[in-house]
Amino acid sequence: MADSHDTLARFAALDKRLVAAVKGIKLLASVSWPMSVQSVFIDNWRAGRAELPNVDYVRCDFTQTREELEAIFLEAQSDHPVGDYLQRTAQSWRIATELLDAVGTPAITEHSVRLFGRPGDRLPGGNVSNIDAAKHFIELADELDKEIAGSDADYCIPAETLRDELQERISKFFSAHKVVVTIDPALIAKAAAGPTRIRLRSATCFSEYDKHQLLEHEAFVHSLTALNGRAQPNLASLALNSPRITATQEGLATFAELMSGSIDIGRMKRISLRIIAIDMALSGANFIDVFKFFLDSGQTDADSFTSAMRVFRGAPLGGGCAFTKDTVYLHGLLSVHTFFRWALKNQKLKLCRLLFAGKMTLHDALALEPFFDNGYLVPPLYLPPWVQQASGMAGVLAFSLFANRIRLDHVEAEDLVLGV
Repeated sequence: MADSHDTLARFAALDKRLVAAVKGIKLLASVSWPMSVQSVFIDNWRAGRAELPNVDYVRCDFTQTREELEAIFLEAQSDHPVGDYLQRTAQSWRIATELLDAVGTPAITEHSVRLFGRPGDRLPGGNVSNIDAAKHFIELADELDKEIAGSDADYCIPAETLRDELQERISKFFSAHKVVVTIDPALIAKAAAGPTRIRLRSATCFSEYDKHQLLEHEAFVHSLTALNGRAQPNLASLALNSPRITATQEGLATFAELMSGSIDIGRMKRISLRIIAIDMALSGANFIDVFKFFLDSGQTDADSFTSAMRVFRGAPLGGGCAFTKDTVYLHGLLSVHTFFRWALKNQKLKLCRLLFAGKMTLHDALALEPFFDNGYLVPPLYLPPWVQQASGMAGVLAFSLFANRIRLDHVEAEDLVLGV
C-alpha cells in the first residue's frame, strides 16, 4: 500500500482518537494496594496473626472506551505498518479494560496472561523458559552470597538525599524539559516514573546500586521514552504505556542497568524470585504462602509484603490466580539483549536508537523504521548516555556476540591458565 499523504494523515487522526480513548485507563494504579493494607498485615504478622489482606478495588465502566477502541481497530489497516501498529495497540488497551472489569475475580489471570505471558513461556532463541532463567539467577546469587558478603558498601541513602542527588543529574540531562523527583509517602514500590515526575518511596533505605539503577531504569528509559514519544508529531500514542510495550519497555530499562554497570546480582535475584512466586500463585499458593516464600528468600517482612503484593495485584488472594506482569522483566531483558546483538551482527544499530523514540515493541522498531526515514516519525530527542557512546556499546555487544559461542560446560579450569 502506498504511503500517501492522505493515508498517513488518516492514521494520525486515528492515533489522536486512540490517545483520547485510553485516557481513563490506569492499569497499574487501578490494581495497586493502599499503604494501609501493608501496615495492617505487617502488624498482624509481627503479632503472630497471619491473615489474608482485605483489598477493595474501584471499578469503572469501560463500555464506551471499548466501543471506540473497536472502531479504531476496524478503521486501521493491518496491511500497512502504521495501521498494524494502531490495531495492535488498540487491541492491547481493550484487553486491559477487560482485565480491569475482572479485577478481584479469577478471570483476571486470563487477561493478565494475554498481556504479559506466563512464567513458563519460552525465551526467544532457545528452549529454556522464564522459570529456567529465574532459577539460574537465584541459584547463582545464593552461591555467591557467601563469597561476596561484605564486599559492597553497606550504608543507607535516605530518600531525601537520593531525591536531591537524582534531581541534579536529571535536571542536567533533560535540558529541554523539567522532570521533578518527589517523595511519595503513599508509594509502595521503591520508585515510579512518568514523563515529568519520578516518585520515590519515603522512609526507605536506598543503596548506591539503587541510586544508579533508578537513574538508568526510571529516568533514562521510562521518563526518557515518554518525553521522546511526546515529541512525535503524528503518533502521540508512542508516549503512552500501552500494555503491549511492557515487556520491551521493562526489558530495555533492565538492559540499561546491565549496559551501564548499574545492575547487581541481588537485583537479578529479586526479579527472578517474582517469576517463581507468580508460578507458585498460579499453582495454588495463596498470598501468605508467597509472602513466606519471599521471607525465606532473605527479604524483610516489609519487602516480602511488597513483593507478594506485586504478584496478587487485582487478583483473588486464595491461590490459583496472579497478576503476571513481573514475568516480563527477564523475558524482556533477554529479548532486548538478543535484539541488540542481532542489530550489531546485521549492521542495524540504528534500530537500537529508534527504540528510544517512544514506547514501542521490538516489532515496532523494525516495522516503523521506514517512517523514521520519511519524516513521519522523528528520531529520539534524548538518548541514554550508554547509547550515545555508540562505539562503547558496539564493543560490549561485539564481545557478547562472540563470547556466547564459548561453551562453559566444555571448559576445564586448567584451560584458563595462561601459557598452558
